[in-house]
Amino acid sequence: MTKRDRPLSPHLQIYKMPFTAVLSISHRITGVVMAVGTLVLAYWLISAAYGPDAYATAQAVLGSVPGRLLLFGWSVALFYHLCNGIRHMFWDAGMGFEIRDAVKSGYITVGAALALTILAWAIGV
Repeated sequence: MTKRDRPLSPHLQIYKMPFTAVLSISHRITGVVMAVGTLVLAYWLISAAYGPDAYATAQAVLGSVPGRLLLFGWSVALFYHLCNGIRHMFWDAGMGFEIRDAVKSGYITVGAALALTILAWAIGV
């Protein structure tokens, strides 16, 4: 078999990632997003300690459209990471390892995260 005759490995145009793999990667990404969001929270708290002018600036930044979009994204990450962490606790207890159960709990996780985010923003705004 020559080098030209060997099959190519699947690439992104062919390979479809399993839903559970997407959820796993998303869990890691939301952990990083939450760390950055914690820095934003620290900025907001420190601005309150620096006085009214610094706090007003922080409120203007976070209250702007881009600031609110970032806060919304951070809250989605927070609730997704929370719900997926609960899912992982069930796995730690030995439940939900079947593929069907893992996919079902994944959909429940995404739905619960979206519902909690919408609820939090509806109450908070």
